[in-house]
Amino acid sequence: MAAAPRRAVWIGLAAFALLTVVLYRQFDVGQWLTLDALKASRDALIARYEARPIATLAAYFVIYVVATALSLPGAVILTLAGGALFGLGIGLVVVSFASSLGALLAFLAARYLLRDRLQARFGAQLAPINEGIRRDGTFYLLTLRLVPVFPFVVINLLAGLAPISAARFYVVSQIGMLVGTAVYVNAGTQLAGIQTPADVLSPALLGSFVLLGVFPLIAKFVADALRRRKVYAKWPRPRSFDRNLVVIGAGAGGLVTAYIAAAVKAKVTLVEGHKMGGDCLNYGCVPSKALIRSAKAMHQIRRAEALGVRGAAGEVDFAAVMARIRRVVRDIEPHDSVERYTALGVDVVQGQARITSPWSVEISTPTGVQTLTTRSIVIATGARPFVPTIPGLAEVGFLTSDTLWGLTELPRRLLVLGGGPIGCELAQSFARLGSAVTQVEMAPQVMGREDAEVSALVAQALRADGVELLTGHQAIRCEQDGGVKRLIVRHGDAERAIEFDTLLCAVGRSPRVEGFGLEELGIALTARKTVETDAYLQTLYPNIYAVGDVAGPYQFTHTASHQAWYAAVNALFGRFKRFKADYSVIPWATFTDPEVARVGLSEAEARERGIAVEVTRYGIDDLDRAIADGSAHGFVKVLTVPGKDRILGATIVGEHAADLLAEFVLAMKHGLGLNKILGTIHTYPTLAEANKYAAGNWKRAHAPQRLLAWVERFHAWERT
Repeated sequence: MAAAPRRAVWIGLAAFALLTVVLYRQFDVGQWLTLDALKASRDALIARYEARPIATLAAYFVIYVVATALSLPGAVILTLAGGALFGLGIGLVVVSFASSLGALLAFLAARYLLRDRLQARFGAQLAPINEGIRRDGTFYLLTLRLVPVFPFVVINLLAGLAPISAARFYVVSQIGMLVGTAVYVNAGTQLAGIQTPADVLSPALLGSFVLLGVFPLIAKFVADALRRRKVYAKWPRPRSFDRNLVVIGAGAGGLVTAYIAAAVKAKVTLVEGHKMGGDCLNYGCVPSKALIRSAKAMHQIRRAEALGVRGAAGEVDFAAVMARIRRVVRDIEPHDSVERYTALGVDVVQGQARITSPWSVEISTPTGVQTLTTRSIVIATGARPFVPTIPGLAEVGFLTSDTLWGLTELPRRLLVLGGGPIGCELAQSFARLGSAVTQVEMAPQVMGREDAEVSALVAQALRADGVELLTGHQAIRCEQDGGVKRLIVRHGDAERAIEFDTLLCAVGRSPRVEGFGLEELGIALTARKTVETDAYLQTLYPNIYAVGDVAGPYQFTHTASHQAWYAAVNALFGRFKRFKADYSVIPWATFTDPEVARVGLSEAEARERGIAVEVTRYGIDDLDRAIADGSAHGFVKVLTVPGKDRILGATIVGEHAADLLAEFVLAMKHGLGLNKILGTIHTYPTLAEANKYAAGNWKRAHAPQRLLAWVERFHAWERT
């Protein structure tokens, strides 16, 4: 059905429902849906049924369906009436189908009138609930249906908002409500002995219903146990285990997992096949930030005259820059070293790990092969740079964010392929160090996950530093003519050749999922090629977990560390208590100049999801400390619930934006609004005051104007 006709249908239905409710109240229909009214009219209703049985049955069925569909009160009395009029057999059949059909109509009304709006507005918060209902919704719904003390009206409406099919809802409702319906219909056959509707449910009967309601949960437990048994069927379980936990990968996720396990005195082995510290220490966060610092120093020297320093000069010694980067990595290495983790109680093995069963890991080392049995396994194998399939790319040669740290000479002409965070950070840094940088991005803007105004500021900064930025350009092929290397790009219908000396691929990262035994165990991957996990970070095998880049959904070091806590606790203590990974407040930052930092919704995301937000901005060009530092550019943008100070998202562009964001992360995590930020003393003069001033702008926009007008009159009166 097209959108317009469907909208017209539902408008008509909504109007009908409203009219019915108005008539219900206008004519006080509720007075007829009482136990006393039913008793008083019982004989007359029976006489009518005996005279016109089909018409009476049809009228009763329609009334029951309408009352249930519109969530009108009186369902208990109508059910009792079914037993009083038609007896247990016919009454049970009629009421059962009428109540289920009415419930289905209420379910559909909630689904088509409310669900899309609510899911769009609260999609992130509802995502874990939706996933749980997709997986276990039948059990939960059946449990609620079997216990008649739960308001079925509420169940109908809430189920309509959840991702459960109409057919499944109807079938479960038909089955689940049958027992409760039988009790009330049977009570209706004994109407004379009932003084109040509560008399139908004695304490003993209520207890029976509660036990009956627990049955689906018991059934779910048994089903899960059978599913686990099936999953583990071909894998013999050891009688004892060498380890409580084996962790594969010593990046951020693996290190934190092993640290927590050792802290709670578990016997844990951490296996790393290459370098301790993983990508972040050796190829990502640490070396890139050291490079950015050197590039920023050169940038500051070039603009020193603007700060009153004349004659400042500098020359880039690229070999020294790279030597410093290696020194920085070495200085941080002890934090992630074998020695440190061994001292903490972790058994660290440097070798290649392969999962040979849900209970065993084979480790190949230079001295031989070791096999460990373990109660649980955590996969933390990280990700590697993604290399696109561009014809001729391998022939001309390329670097990635992993391999560029072996450079000994500054590239004269550097071509950066990719306009995401990594590409932008490296393009700007090499340009500041003196390379002639061309950056190619297929999308219409760099930093595609950010708002257009954020992307525009980053693009402006890149170009100001000398980067030739080509957005909307698709890489077609690479060519080499003698010693000249070219990338052919397409923009619209036109092609262009870009000459370069060094090409850097920075178009994203792919999870490391091969070579660890996942295929042999049948552990599934998602569409994004990450290991498929549930809300508890469990894979197909409940004792095997995955964290970090290999699991997604975020490729951040801090997210990997965050997941590691859940994986470690669930792996070691999950038999007693499990915890779902919480992604409700995840910050991220890009360390270009200006920095870009965000938590929660962006304005573009809110618009795409149809979420109503109020946008408050504060321009950092007005901030005293930024003006004094010569960094008066960027902004703070906060998204709040319209009319309220509850924060839905915050974006900061400017100097030290990633550090400034922490205040908003804390506020969102603990439910603090802009009023609390405004009421917090911020040191003057600091960049952090930008957050307070953004909160102040929100407060001024919500000043009580009518009250202020009266206050103004009061002050005028006091002056007379």
